[in-house]
Amino acid sequence: MDWNGPGMGGGWSGGWGGGWGGGWGYGLMILNTVLFWAVVITVVVVAARYLARAPRRRNGPGSAAPSAEELLAQRYAQGEIDAEEYRTRLDTLRGART
Repeated sequence: MDWNGPGMGGGWSGGWGGGWGGGWGYGLMILNTVLFWAVVITVVVVAARYLARAPRRRNGPGSAAPSAEELLAQRYAQGEIDAEEYRTRLDTLRGART
C-alpha cells in the first residue's frame, strides 16, 4: 500500500480529498477556532464592564451610608478627635436636629 501516492484509495487521507471533511475540514477548524476565541474575548470584556459598573458598598449589602453621629463616633474611636471635641460636636449635631 502506498501511503504517499495521491488517488491510490488508501493512505492517511483516504485518497483524493479524504480525511478532514473533504477539503472543508481545515476551513471549518479555523472558523471554529476564530469563533471560540471571539466568544471568549466577548465574555471577558462584558464581564469586565459589568464589574466596573457595579456599585461598590463599603459597609456590606443593604446598609445605608453611616449617619453623622456614626462618623463622629468612628473618628473618636480612631483617636482623630479627643473626648471634649467629640462631646461638643455631638451636642451640636443633636441640637441641629431638634
